[in-house]
Amino acid sequence: MKFTNGFWLLRREYEPTYAVEYAGHETENEDLIVYAAAKHIASRGDCLNIGLLRITLSSPMEDVIHVEITHFDGAAGKPVRPFIYPAPGKISIREDEDTLTYESGAAKAVINKAPGNWCISYYHNDRLLTRTDYRNMARMWNRDTRESYMVEQLSLGVGEYIYGLGERFTPFVKNGQIVENWNEDGGTASEQGYKCIPFYLSSNGYGILVDTLGEVSFEIASEKVEEVQFSVPGETLGYYVIGGEDPKSAVSRYCELTGKPALPPAWSFGLWLTTSFTTNYDEATTSSFIQGMADREIPLHVFHFDCYWMRAYTWCDFIWDPDTFSDPEGMLKRYHDRGLKICVWINPYIGQKSYLFKEGKEHGYLVKKTDGSIWQTDFWQPGMALVDFTNPDAVAWYQGKLRELLNMGVDCFKTDFGERVPVRDIQWHDGSDPVDMHNAYTYFYNKAVFELLEEEKGKGNAVLFARSATVGGQQFPAHWGGDCSASYSSMAETLRGGLSLSCEGFGFWSHDISGFEQTATPDIYKRWCQFGLLSSHSRLHGSDSYRVPWVFDEEACVVLKEMVELKCRLMPYLYQQAVVSSDTGVPMLRPMFMEYPKDRTCLTLDLQYMLGDSLLVAPVFQENGEAEYYLPEGTWCNLLTGEVKEGARWYKDVFDYHTMPLLVAPGRILPIGSCGEKPDYDFTEGVTLAVSYLKDGECAEVIIPDQNGKPQMYAKAVRKGQKVTVTVEDGTENWTGKALWDKDALIEKDGNCMTITLSEGK
Repeated sequence: MKFTNGFWLLRREYEPTYAVEYAGHETENEDLIVYAAAKHIASRGDCLNIGLLRITLSSPMEDVIHVEITHFDGAAGKPVRPFIYPAPGKISIREDEDTLTYESGAAKAVINKAPGNWCISYYHNDRLLTRTDYRNMARMWNRDTRESYMVEQLSLGVGEYIYGLGERFTPFVKNGQIVENWNEDGGTASEQGYKCIPFYLSSNGYGILVDTLGEVSFEIASEKVEEVQFSVPGETLGYYVIGGEDPKSAVSRYCELTGKPALPPAWSFGLWLTTSFTTNYDEATTSSFIQGMADREIPLHVFHFDCYWMRAYTWCDFIWDPDTFSDPEGMLKRYHDRGLKICVWINPYIGQKSYLFKEGKEHGYLVKKTDGSIWQTDFWQPGMALVDFTNPDAVAWYQGKLRELLNMGVDCFKTDFGERVPVRDIQWHDGSDPVDMHNAYTYFYNKAVFELLEEEKGKGNAVLFARSATVGGQQFPAHWGGDCSASYSSMAETLRGGLSLSCEGFGFWSHDISGFEQTATPDIYKRWCQFGLLSSHSRLHGSDSYRVPWVFDEEACVVLKEMVELKCRLMPYLYQQAVVSSDTGVPMLRPMFMEYPKDRTCLTLDLQYMLGDSLLVAPVFQENGEAEYYLPEGTWCNLLTGEVKEGARWYKDVFDYHTMPLLVAPGRILPIGSCGEKPDYDFTEGVTLAVSYLKDGECAEVIIPDQNGKPQMYAKAVRKGQKVTVTVEDGTENWTGKALWDKDALIEKDGNCMTITLSEGK
């Protein structure tokens, strides 16, 4: 929201109360409360007829400072705050003649006490992150509407870029954009987002989380080009300054504060195939898809039934359509016998024709209006209502219906929707603010389903396919990118959305391979298969047409088979990266700047990414097979072609459908598994330790986990001159090694030690 008219003027309707001058402080426990007057106080009379802002500094955990700005403290309502996991550290408050310092770990806020020079500067390890100073912090009063807004503006450094704010399909770098924090079902081709998160990440290695799940408007170098502005309705605004050594550490600390992703089961990393959205299907149809994949030797691991597994008009009643599926339990057993896991589509909306509507109405499980009646709409399902997940009894009721499906043989759920949440004349069971609940709803919805899966399947065996999210939603993986179209432009915007979401600590992300809307050309289908199988989770899904590869062309079957087998063989590496994501919050799909923050070329790249710390992926976005991509400094090896390329430069190459830019970073050990048929196997048995380029004296290490994410095998490679020594601890002796940059190297193995003698000049 904009309040100014250029640099000099305010918009006519706004009356400001700015923080202009330090006006005293006090302490309360470990909190520092600072007051800021709205004008320079030259005499006692200046204290009359002005506003006074109260700024409270606290710390929920080390290296994080919470700032709360309050104008009037009597505002009513029960706000819904982000879901925070505090771990308080040591706090220090110091004062000298000119400054007041609040310190938490390596983070500190320094308040300038000089008259007329209001400023709070935020540091991490004595490195300035950002600051708020004269006429940045304010309360804005709209004379026309009689509404109040609280505003903060934080400085941007020269060359500083801002990322994140949820899954955003607009340009990856947010500088110059206006972003509204309001979940919408808007597809991938608009400025709206399914996962709106009031957290932004800076290229300078810090993050800012606004302390609300309600409305937030961001002006990122778009109202004042040297600042990020954010504003909320009301009389109070809070935010967290999250310090970091670099962007990766800031994301990790953000996840410590708001929750780390659970580790999904290894089987979920395989290929998911769906019935598609509005297609006609029955058991004969779905069985023909499964058999068709088997006939073409394409590994398939999860089969998903989308919405029409239930009868029309009854979504959701969680009852299999008896006219289409006469023996659902038997069908699920037959599919399990083929080695498949089963996913079914659900959402939190209850159509009036569903028998659940009557139950929910009788017991008070549905969201109500302020007059006590049930909120209903014909938008989506006739007369549909909404489950009130702030009611513990409603949660238990909803979970009970899903438990029946799990007992029948369902393994996981696609938790669709969660964005269409009403705010006008609404009352929630627990009294939550209706506007704040609009975004918060998805957290309660996905939490209820995920916790049921953990209860029934056990921790480590729960996985969702969720569309909507907010702060903390990263705890309930995985997420997918919503309704994209079958075009290269939409494929690129989908990647931008995933990169943006990764800046919020969402470790596990997917998308509809070949696009949801329309039907892709064979060319786009094959290129999207490459991209999709090099994402953490991989799903073939569409709207009104099937996505099995043979409806495109026979080469599509070959490409899909190759990519699924490649992903399965990469599971020793991918699952260890999944463990890292779960342990630290650092996502599997990473923007280039997150892994290479000191390379300025990487700061704006959005058509390539790192999949974990070792694999660079650059999807092909051109029909002619041309890909333009950048390699950071070092010697890189293309895993598919064997080509060796020097970094710190751009490349433009042409690739057929069986190759693409998939490069191994220098100084790594990439473990490649022996199984190309499934993602869940013993990752150490027959593993190949592919060593990427090592400089003389350099070493690399890798840990290979078991299917529970526990370390099972440790390997280390050290180069001395023309010899690379690879040693292994624990695990199996059935392993081998190779030097990716030297195919002619001599390999000699003795037990758990291998010597690689490099060719001359290598």
